[in-house]
Amino acid sequence: MKLKQTPADFRVEELTAVTPGPAGPFAFYRLDKVGWNTTDALNSVRRRWKLDWHRVGYGGLKDRHADTSQYVTIARGPAENLDHERIRLVYLGQVAEPYSSHHITANRFAITLRALTPHALRLATAAAEQVRLTGVPNYFDDQRFGAVNADRKFVARELVGGNFEAALKLALAAPYEFDRAADKKEKQALRDHWGNWKECKAALPRGHARSLVDYLVAHPTDFKGAVARLRPELKGLYLSVYQSDLWNRFLGRWVRDRFPADAVSAVGLRLGDFPVPVRIPDELREPWDALALPLPSARLKPPPDADWLPMLTAVLAEDGLTLDKVKVPGLDKPYFSRGDRAASLRPTGLTWEPGDDDLNRGKRTLRLKFDLPRGCYATMIVKRVTAVRSASAGP
Repeated sequence: MKLKQTPADFRVEELTAVTPGPAGPFAFYRLDKVGWNTTDALNSVRRRWKLDWHRVGYGGLKDRHADTSQYVTIARGPAENLDHERIRLVYLGQVAEPYSSHHITANRFAITLRALTPHALRLATAAAEQVRLTGVPNYFDDQRFGAVNADRKFVARELVGGNFEAALKLALAAPYEFDRAADKKEKQALRDHWGNWKECKAALPRGHARSLVDYLVAHPTDFKGAVARLRPELKGLYLSVYQSDLWNRFLGRWVRDRFPADAVSAVGLRLGDFPVPVRIPDELREPWDALALPLPSARLKPPPDADWLPMLTAVLAEDGLTLDKVKVPGLDKPYFSRGDRAASLRPTGLTWEPGDDDLNRGKRTLRLKFDLPRGCYATMIVKRVTAVRSASAGP
């Protein structure tokens, strides 16, 4: 199976209830793009119109390898369109407040799966019908864990343990498969000179990493202080990535513990195999559809009789943690998010249509269309339709 063989094979349209009018301090636009991620596309717009970054508001990050539409606001932005290198910004009117993720009602997907054999097409079609009936577990998918190494080392896991030097070294020097040449060179310099801060500083170009090393030149062992000086968005990202992994494992344990073994298969995610229901026993249908599980955090105060609490406790114990330890000791910020996440993801308006593959001779296609709430991953639907294996394995 081939996914995203062309950008048009993965079409995403952001849906919103925002209705622009003639007045308001924020210009409202639709951003159509191909071959750009959201931040790079908006940086290009910002440079063309000479905008400060804080004037730009948007709701979500859309994939580079896709054909996407989403909404953007610019404080005191120009009432005009912009076309530039596979980016089109269409002016729609004025609104009273900056656009954010809270304004997204759903994302609409049209996804073409390619290079399917007739047998694979039959299996995928049958799986799509199962998804319509059962939904899929609402796991955070691989995009969430792109910078996690194969050895599953999380910056935030080191932070939670108070291992600030290890956390800083992971954050600054750990290799990432999509590093650009300049990033690889900088990280190698950090690894080569780690601990010899004057030499390290001399080997680094100007930038965020060098500013942190400069702090360590004056404070050679204050790794907590250096971590505190990491960019806030990076610190927040490190915590959300680790929290997402804990939540995935928590949901996986719930599925394994509650569903009978013959009702569960497995789907492969970047960090392991995770269980997915292939049918829902009658007694589990209502609990499964209604289930929401909390994000692990020291700020979570669960009732002692919560039926999911032993499952969460077991997952945390795998990492040598208890719930009250899911925080960064000695730092007020960053902190782990608080809230619940729906466990079952059921796409709205799911349809599928087979066809002949015009790019892969003798193969078939399956075109899926559906809507998902914000924060959910369309690739989970794709994996459930194409990659379920007959196993009751967990992560």
